[in-house]
Amino acid sequence: MAREMPQLPGVRHRFVNAGDLKTHVAVAGKGDPVILLHGWPEHWYAWRHMIPPLAERHQVLAPDLRGFGWTDIAWKGFDKENMAGDVLRLMDALEIERARIVGHDWGGWIGFILALRHPDRVEQLVSVNAPPPLQRLTPRHLPTARHLSLMITLAAPYAAQRLLQKHPGYVRRLIRKGAHDRSAFDKEDFRIYARDLKSPTRARASALLYRTFLLRELLPVAAGRYRKLRLTPPTLVLHGKHDPAAPPRLFSGYERFADDLRVELVRDAGHFLPEERPELVAEKMLAFFAEAGEPAAAAAAETGSEAAATD
Repeated sequence: MAREMPQLPGVRHRFVNAGDLKTHVAVAGKGDPVILLHGWPEHWYAWRHMIPPLAERHQVLAPDLRGFGWTDIAWKGFDKENMAGDVLRLMDALEIERARIVGHDWGGWIGFILALRHPDRVEQLVSVNAPPPLQRLTPRHLPTARHLSLMITLAAPYAAQRLLQKHPGYVRRLIRKGAHDRSAFDKEDFRIYARDLKSPTRARASALLYRTFLLRELLPVAAGRYRKLRLTPPTLVLHGKHDPAAPPRLFSGYERFADDLRVELVRDAGHFLPEERPELVAEKMLAFFAEAGEPAAAAAAETGSEAAATD
């Protein structure tokens, strides 16, 4: 049985053949393209509060990533290099030469890889609750090690799939644990996300996402896989000050790897900024997008390169 698609006013839905995937994309607005990449355990609906204000000035495209939401089921290709390639192939299929890329959680990681590997295709980059993969792991990253147990749980063959498929309350608990403002999610939101993972194939995609990271990506990144690449597109990193997955101190020291990177910490927010503080995040994004075409030096002088906290 086909799953019901959540509906938002002004949003239309397309299915685009992009490489080996038929990719679902939620589309709204007109203008220069902005591509929104969701994280786990979500899909395009994670951007439901962000799409309307962004669509007032831009064409907004929110695809479901490989294996998630309403995009084709996939049994392989969950390394983040290939998933960045999925975004590139989607842009090619839609004849988009350059776009502003916005990513949350894993979507932020994918956005960084796209900007590092194909800077000519990225006008600007916004990463939300995702640190740049530009440094080797050091002792300061140890506080995040406790989250490896969660990744191991989600990567476990068979067990992870069964957990996600048979226990919808698990997804609700994870989201509530990651959010600082739990009122940002209602019962219907939890139902929509948990319903997606009741599908055995969608639950397996989640396990493959994490298993691929642990077995194939973690050690190369920890050893500095990307540290010799320079991040040249202008980049804004937004992070919830109370995100339990990554303490704020992990978001300093990246400026030397980039031409124009600024970090802003958002008070009273956790891991799910697009849903916890959508108005503020949209405001920050639109102001950042408006800088396109200005001299990088002027933008850097106005904003500053050190992490700043914002209400």
